[in-house]
Amino acid sequence: MRSLLFVPADSPDKLSKALGCGADALILDLEDSVAPERKEAARAGAAAFLAQVRPLQQRPRLVVRINGLATGLSDADLDAVASARPDAVMLPKAEGGAAVVHLDAKLCAREALNGLDEGAIGIVAIATETAPALFVAGTYRGASPRLAALTWGAEDLSAELGAEASRDAQGQFLDPYRLARALCLAAAAAANVPALDTVYVDFRNEAGLRRECEEARRDGFTGKMAIHPAQVATINDVFTPSPQAVARAQAIVAAFAAEPGAGVIGIDGVMYDRPHLAKAERLLARAKAAGVM
Repeated sequence: MRSLLFVPADSPDKLSKALGCGADALILDLEDSVAPERKEAARAGAAAFLAQVRPLQQRPRLVVRINGLATGLSDADLDAVASARPDAVMLPKAEGGAAVVHLDAKLCAREALNGLDEGAIGIVAIATETAPALFVAGTYRGASPRLAALTWGAEDLSAELGAEASRDAQGQFLDPYRLARALCLAAAAAANVPALDTVYVDFRNEAGLRRECEEARRDGFTGKMAIHPAQVATINDVFTPSPQAVARAQAIVAAFAAEPGAGVIGIDGVMYDRPHLAKAERLLARAKAAGVM
């Protein structure tokens, strides 16, 4: 997934418009963008949208962001949407692998009650929204085969830390949030799942969004969340491997295939070793998923 667009689940008009925006995934939000008195309406809206869209042959992936496990609201969220079988649920304020195990158990029960295969619903965890979460970021590995990706967030963490800001005057993240970003990236690599970059809230600043996407791709993130449909095209563009990158990756894979016993190969005067091969294979997988191969 390159682009994942948040949409309030209590807004049928926004859900309908989001369907055609080109995002790889829609995140039907039951959490932060929904007022407490609108939670029931949001659950009903998410369930109805899932039932309508899931059977379509060409559709984005459908993810439901539930309320955090500590809120007492997540069970009602899951009861409302599990029967409609979202592709995944997004777990906010996750605190390590234990939280994923907890959610896994809840999903197992609801899959059984609704006649779904065990593991049918995946999990995307937001790994850095609380201070304790930072200390257990390395515990996601092996927590659940449902774990499909890790992402991170700055705003909830900023509120918990009592910070005045999460970014400097130039729009760059300050040190506590750069740490959270790096921990998410390392945690995802350790768990062998994709790392997804957080939202860019200045949705009218296309240049700033593109810069942040390019920095995220450079560092190893494979996609980015969005808060506005206008951000989707830029995110998709940056996280879609370029023809030049695809050609280079194909050349590396082909060279190692021609010399299967080699630890290092040379192409046009440049040496490539086995880590380069692994990176090339991952890039080609992303290119295939993006439809450019």
